[in-house]
Amino acid sequence: MKFQRLGERGSETPALLADDGTVHDLSGLTSDIDGAFLASGGVERVRAAHVAGELPLLAGAAGLRVGAPVARPGKIVCIGLNYRDHAEETGAAVPPRPVVFMKDPGTVVGPYDEVLIPRDSTRTDWEVELGVVIGSRARYLDGPREALACIAGYAVSHDVSEREFQLDFSSQWDLGKSCETFNPLGPWLVTADEIADPQDLRLRLSVNGVERQDGHTGDMIFEIAEIVAYLSRYMVLEPGDVINTGTPAGVALGLPGNPYLRAGDSVELSIDGLGSQRQTFAQA
Repeated sequence: MKFQRLGERGSETPALLADDGTVHDLSGLTSDIDGAFLASGGVERVRAAHVAGELPLLAGAAGLRVGAPVARPGKIVCIGLNYRDHAEETGAAVPPRPVVFMKDPGTVVGPYDEVLIPRDSTRTDWEVELGVVIGSRARYLDGPREALACIAGYAVSHDVSEREFQLDFSSQWDLGKSCETFNPLGPWLVTADEIADPQDLRLRLSVNGVERQDGHTGDMIFEIAEIVAYLSRYMVLEPGDVINTGTPAGVALGLPGNPYLRAGDSVELSIDGLGSQRQTFAQA
């Protein structure tokens, strides 16, 4: 199933995008697509109601803003340098264990929302990533099978980064990752059962129509199940939390001339089966 949140920011309506393209209103079943919904069996309640034909259509859905498919997560956990080619392009060594950092949950915006280039920024960069959404509480997981069972679904995630803030001003990277609007998410939360193999997805990103990234989740250094199990040894993952799993080569930091983003630039990104995003960048 594909979950959406449609409407003005802060007052989105939870919705289901059906296989036939119709959009169904879920507000009779839940107030939002969030951790509480996921933890309480919300996905299965929606599935049963849809099969029974009990979900009304969402009037005017085509004209509504598309919000992030999950309401503000409790935390965003990010994995850095998780593609060998990306580590190489940035001059970093291939890490022996996952590189973990955090990103402010308030950075999450819709997939087509405007993204703001921070004041004094000269090195705002793009990163297409596979976002993993946690569906059940995870702590001290015992291997990949338990890890995969904790995943509610997947989404396209844009881990926008300011490289000077990240690399020169912050030893933990957080300053360059947590600027406002720096994590467009969506357009959908695609439930885990819809993705046959999350390690067999193509990721693509273009800037002003020029392709910059073309990668594959099969090239991850640490696979998704391994990442989730690893994180659960050091922190409790809660329903609705998002994990950004790394980006392939092709970011501005690693390209000749470092063509960082400027106001007016447009970025388009997509992942197989998870839909596409498009943002225009503006000065804060």
